[in-house]
Amino acid sequence: MTVDALFNHLWQDYIRRLCPSADKVHALLKEDDALINDHIALRTFNVGPLGIDSLAKHFIALGYKVSGDYVFEAKKLSAIHLEHSNALLPKVFISELRVELCSQQLQDIVAKLVAQVEAAKLDSADFLYGGRLWDLSYADFQTLAKESEYASWLAAHGYGANHFTVSVNQLDRFQEVVEVNQHLREAGFAINESGGEVKGSPEVLLEQSSTMADKVPVMFTDGEQIIPGGFYEFAQRYQMADGSYYQGFVAASADKIFESTHQ
Repeated sequence: MTVDALFNHLWQDYIRRLCPSADKVHALLKEDDALINDHIALRTFNVGPLGIDSLAKHFIALGYKVSGDYVFEAKKLSAIHLEHSNALLPKVFISELRVELCSQQLQDIVAKLVAQVEAAKLDSADFLYGGRLWDLSYADFQTLAKESEYASWLAAHGYGANHFTVSVNQLDRFQEVVEVNQHLREAGFAINESGGEVKGSPEVLLEQSSTMADKVPVMFTDGEQIIPGGFYEFAQRYQMADGSYYQGFVAASADKIFESTHQ
C-alpha cells in the first residue's frame, strides 16, 4: 500500500464513521489549492499485541521515522509522533493508554477486549482504519468512561483517525487560528474551549484548536447508542531560530486537544 492510499483509506473511514461533519469543515476552509493535512492522530492500548509499535510499524514501512515522544501523566498516556522525509505528507501522532496505571476494573475490561484480538490482523495496515477488533457492551463503555474518556472512546470506536488537522499556515483567508475558530462558530460548529479556545502560542512555536467531536451512532452488544466520535483540528506552526518551521507537538496543548471527545 502506498502512503497516499493509506491516508485516503483513513480519510474515508474518518468522514464515514467518525466525523461526518469533516466534509462541511473541509468545504468551509478550502481555497484554490487542496488543504494540507498537518497530522492525524491514532489511539491504542499499551497491551500486547497492541501498543504504539503495532501501529507505528506500518508508517515506518512507508518511510516514516519517529521524531518525538511525549508523556501525559494525568491522562496516563504515552505518545510518539512520526514524520516522513517528504515534508508535505502528514505527521502521525500515536498515543497509548498505560493500562497498568489504571484501576483493576478498567484493566479487566481492557483484557477482555484484547483477548478477542486476532494478532494476525495487525500485520496488515488495513486494521488502522478498520474500527473495533472486539465486541463491547454499553455497560462496559460507561464503566470505562467514568475513569478514562480515552479508554471508553478507543473501546467503542477501535482503530481509525481520531482527527485530521488543517494546516492554518497555508490558508490565505485566515491569518490566525482564532479567525478559523470564529468562521466555524458562525457556521454552527462548537469549538473546544478546554484550556482556552487556542492551545499553545507563538512562543512555543505551535497554536492549535479543534471542533468538539461529532456525535455518531455506535453499535454495542446491547444496542445502538450515540456517543462522541472524531473531531477536526487546526494547527499553525511558527518558525524557529534557523528559519525552519517547528514540526513537533506541545504536550500541554495536546493534553487539552484530547478533551475534544469528552461527552
